[in-house]
Amino acid sequence: MSLPVTVDAVKLSPQYNHQVIVSNAGSPADQCAPLTRQRRRLENELRALGARDWDAPSRCGSWTVKDVVAHLAGVNVFWHASLMAGLADAPTRLLGGFDPAVTPSQMVDSLGAIAAADVLEMFVSSNDSLLGAVGDLDERQWMALAESPAGHVSIRLVAQHALWDAWVHERDILLPLGITPPIEVDEIRSCLHYAAALSPALALGLGQSARGQFVVQATDPDVSFVLEVADSVLVRDGAADGDAPCLRGDAVQLVEALSIRAPLPDAAPSEWRRLLGGLAAAFDAEGAGD
Repeated sequence: MSLPVTVDAVKLSPQYNHQVIVSNAGSPADQCAPLTRQRRRLENELRALGARDWDAPSRCGSWTVKDVVAHLAGVNVFWHASLMAGLADAPTRLLGGFDPAVTPSQMVDSLGAIAAADVLEMFVSSNDSLLGAVGDLDERQWMALAESPAGHVSIRLVAQHALWDAWVHERDILLPLGITPPIEVDEIRSCLHYAAALSPALALGLGQSARGQFVVQATDPDVSFVLEVADSVLVRDGAADGDAPCLRGDAVQLVEALSIRAPLPDAAPSEWRRLLGGLAAAFDAEGAGD
């Protein structure tokens, strides 16, 4: 995904050592409904845009609305390939040399002067493939391993990453146009869980460490959970063991901050600021987590 900050070339280091690097308590199939809703909603929002809107700037650096949608369509191809390989018990290992600061822009640039209608068609078609792949999975299949930027995780977590990525990009597209996307509680909860877990997971792959328990208490909607960081990252409900640093704030704004779209709340504990170095390091984002 693209970040609205200055970035340099840093490669991901996914974990393929047979240890699931990120896990999140919950029902195996709980990402299907929010993922489907968000993708179909974004399709309808894009259909409602005017011709000039497609060339308007987004929050993603120099990318236009059309560029962001082209990126989402391209990433959908990877999600689909990852899911299908995972279902075949042969999870891919494609992202070891992936440069998140450079490769997405190269993929978008390679499309050249493509028409907005064609980009929208690509996005819808790629959504059809992705959502078709997850629509009829049973609980065992949702828990099969597949590849994500953090490494091998459950297909459920791949879907959660795909939801978070498109949810943030939906805002990247619409907010500069003066449009505020609707708030869906299950989408916010999922994105907040994943955004909190992703940075420490990437940090583990980069050889960094910020271990311990970390608490999130968000409002509007109310979302509370514990993040446990050791040799892997676990998101769970319940209370922390002892006095863990707590990140508090509006739920949407916390997702924005954890996705490097906004600063952390002024009262954010220093432990949380250090924890968020993984995502910043993966993109070499200047000022992220300061």
